Amino acid sequence: MPCFFKQAVAAARLANLAEDIQEKIVIELAQNIEAPLVSGWSPPEMARMVYDIVNKHAKTEDVYKQTKKQNNALALSLYPKLKQRIEESENKLLPATELAIAGNIIDYGAKNPLDIDNEINEILNGTSSLFQASNKAIFDFPLFQNQIQNSRCILYLADNAGEVVFDRLLIETIRQYRPTIEIYYAVKEKPIINDALMQDAIQCSIDKVATVISSGSALSGTILSYCNQNFLRLFNKADLVISKGQGNFEGLHQTERDMCFLFIAKCQVIAQMINGAIGNMILFYKKNSKLP
Repeated sequence: MPCFFKQAVAAARLANLAEDIQEKIVIELAQNIEAPLVSGWSPPEMARMVYDIVNKHAKTEDVYKQTKKQNNALALSLYPKLKQRIEESENKLLPATELAIAGNIIDYGAKNPLDIDNEINEILNGTSSLFQASNKAIFDFPLFQNQIQNSRCILYLADNAGEVVFDRLLIETIRQYRPTIEIYYAVKEKPIINDALMQDAIQCSIDKVATVISSGSALSGTILSYCNQNFLRLFNKADLVISKGQGNFEGLHQTERDMCFLFIAKCQVIAQMINGAIGNMILFYKKNSKLP
């Protein structure tokens, strides 16, 4: 439970709310948290309540709005050099995939043990420990590459703003191999933490390389019961679902369909679930079965 209070205070401080307002947020959260916990709300549902309380006191719909714009601008400034790195590689899909996963460090909702600013600089310079073989224990690249080669339709689930630029690099590379492939890029319907929205996808020009859709959900991660019918139709129709981020993994790992999960492990429980470690770059191909 303390995690939710930490998230609330962190978001309030990001919004530059005064100490007395922060205190009111914590009190309101304490008054409202017991019933959802007893009812068994999932972590994404709990997070929705937390950020609704913060947004109410901040008198905004999105306390992370400016942060997301800044993350998008920073990632776009890195784009030319990262694109060059991909184009200079023999197998362009490999560095594009690695960079897409590395972009998952831009996460303010998870208990992220990584120094975001420092890691971005190291990614840009090619010195990040994320790319070391020891950090790629779960990296099903051959299966991922084969799935792309044999798919006609891909549904790509976005995670965070800023990270969207790294997704764009991967999608552009996929299109070099498969120019006529259908690619749908799913974003959140409404603001939640720093999850990507339609305007983030457009700012980062994802709409130039994929059809951008809303999942219909305003929860962090993807819980299918909160998604709209169009998203569910594509989720079932797609030959390949690419799921970005640990939150999407948490929401979908028990879904009975083939999926490729791309994320950086930031939580011990999640890392252990797939026999990885915190800080690992994960490319996990899940076949049509549930995980524990």
